[in-house]
Amino acid sequence: MPFAALLALAPFAELTTAYAMQTSTVRVGVNRLNLAWLTRSEQERILEEIAASGATNVRLSLSRPVDKSIEALAIASRLGLSILLEIQLSNKSFYAESARPRTGFGRIWDVHRLSDLDLDQYRKELRAALQRIDALGIRLEAIEPGNEINYAAYNGDLLVYREPSGRTPRTVADLKDRAAFERGLDVYVQAVEISREEVRATLHSRDAAVISAGLSDMAAQEADRRGMERLDPREVITLLRDRGIDGLVDAYGIHIYPGRIAPAALNARVTSLLDFCLTSALGKPCWVTEWGIANKARSCPIDDRRRESAIGAVRAAFGELMEAGRLTAAFYYDWDTEPSYSLWRCGKLSPAGAAAIRPAERGGASAR
Repeated sequence: MPFAALLALAPFAELTTAYAMQTSTVRVGVNRLNLAWLTRSEQERILEEIAASGATNVRLSLSRPVDKSIEALAIASRLGLSILLEIQLSNKSFYAESARPRTGFGRIWDVHRLSDLDLDQYRKELRAALQRIDALGIRLEAIEPGNEINYAAYNGDLLVYREPSGRTPRTVADLKDRAAFERGLDVYVQAVEISREEVRATLHSRDAAVISAGLSDMAAQEADRRGMERLDPREVITLLRDRGIDGLVDAYGIHIYPGRIAPAALNARVTSLLDFCLTSALGKPCWVTEWGIANKARSCPIDDRRRESAIGAVRAAFGELMEAGRLTAAFYYDWDTEPSYSLWRCGKLSPAGAAAIRPAERGGASAR
C-alpha cells in the first residue's frame, strides 16, 4: 500500500498526539553538515565519533549529491542518533535551468534567489528523497527547510555589494529590492507547506517536527563590514507569521553566535535574541539549530577553559528557556570542520565540547 494511503488510515489525532509527546522532550545535539562530500568510510568514522561521545541528536543536511546525503542518514540512524534534517534550498536541482544565481562578487559563493525556487520541481525532488529515506527505515526527528534566509549568503534575493562600504539595510523597507525579497518569502512559505505535506506522507517520519529555516543573528554592524544585506530575525519571523507560517511549523529556527563576551553578559544576550520564542500555548517555541562559541587556538592539547566557561553560561541561559517551554532544542555548530567553532579537537571531544552537548535537564531529569 502506498505511504500516502497508509497515512490516510491513521486518525489525525494520532499525529497531533505524537507531536505533543515530542514537544515535551528537550533535544540537545550537534551539527555535522555536508557529509555528502565525504567517502562512506569518512562518514562512518565521524558519525561513530559523534555517537561514542554521548551525543544523541545530530543535525545533518540533505544536499547534493543526494545519494551520499542519504548514505549518511542511514549510518546515523543505525547508530541510534536522532536526526534533524536541514533541507538545503541552494540545491540547483530545485531551480529551472534558466535561473541564474546572484553573484557574490568572489567574496562569497553565488546563490540562487529564493523567489526563483521552482515549487513543482522542489516537491518532485523532495518527495523522491523522502521516499528513499523512508524505504531504508530511517526516522527523521525533524525537518528544517532552508537555512539563514534572512542573510545574503543563503538567499539571493538579498544583495552582496560589489565592495563592502557604508550602511546596509536595517529593515525590510531599506532593502534594495524589497519586492523580490517579499516574493521570496511567499515562495518560502509554500515550500514549507510542501515539505510538511511530503514528510507527513511518509511512514517512518510522518510525525517529524517541522522547523522554519534557522535565521542568522548577524548584527547590522557586521553586515556593514561584510557588505551583505541581512534582516533582524524578529522582523523576518513577523513577516513569515503574516504569511501564515504558524499554521505550518512546529517551531521557529534561529542561530546564535554571541561572540567572545564575558560569561556574565551571555545570559542577557541569549535571552534578548530569543525574546520572540513562546510556549506552545501562546505561540511557537524555538529550536536553536546552530549556536557556537569560538576558540581560535590550534595547539594540542587544547586550552579550552575560557570557551568552556562561556559555553556553560549559554547552556544555563538555554536551560532557563527550556524550563519555561520556550526553547525545545539546541544544536551546537560544529563537530569537526570549522576551525574556530569545532568541538572535536586534537583527536577527541574537547572539555568545552562535552559541556556543549551534555543532555539537557528539564523538570530535574535528563532529557534525550
